[in-house]
Amino acid sequence: MGTIDKNNVPKHVAVIMDGNGRWATEKKMPRFKGHKEGLETVKKIIKCARNIGVKYISLYTFSTENWKRTQEEVNYLMGLIISHLRKEFKFYKENGVRLIHIGDKNGLPIDVQKEINDAIDDCKDFNDITAILAINYGGKDEILRAAKKFAQSKNFENATENDFELFLDTANIPNVDLLIRTGNEMRTSNFLPWQAAYAEIYFDKKYWPDYNEDDFYKAILDFQKRHRRFGSA
Repeated sequence: MGTIDKNNVPKHVAVIMDGNGRWATEKKMPRFKGHKEGLETVKKIIKCARNIGVKYISLYTFSTENWKRTQEEVNYLMGLIISHLRKEFKFYKENGVRLIHIGDKNGLPIDVQKEINDAIDDCKDFNDITAILAINYGGKDEILRAAKKFAQSKNFENATENDFELFLDTANIPNVDLLIRTGNEMRTSNFLPWQAAYAEIYFDKKYWPDYNEDDFYKAILDFQKRHRRFGSA
């Protein structure tokens, strides 16, 4: 497969974890089985990313558009978020995982907000890798929310991109170096459009529950072959 150059590991990897529902449907299982299996993949990939030196991993957990799904599926996903955050503290501690939330937290049920806040507080001192949980997140929504706050506090004539970035949910977090999408879909689906403006993009045909460490390694190796020019010649 090749050897990863530890001196050229992307600092920030973002992942669109697509294909949970289709994975379950093709196996003639209820869709929620795919979401549950997908959580096991999350743990494997966070640990893998940490071990190779990735410092930030953003996970597209629940988008602002996901509210359009059936109420049954939405309720299950909210419950899964609560139960996962509550029971995985040992995993976070053993792997030094700090948690951050991005998205419109106020649009989430109160009990989900509490679990997110408690988990973030419990893990605030861990520093091997930061897992950024995008829950009720949409890139356009984030930029709009940031613009409203920015408009109240800055002189637009003298504003810079750096000034504006301080109002994004990802303030003080490096921009995305590598964006991975699973599930055989080739779009970014409103995920971190500002932060991933110059990210390298890698698409994988596998559904998220089938995604594994070797697949992640392949994405990193592919990243390391690319020449990042950031608009220069």
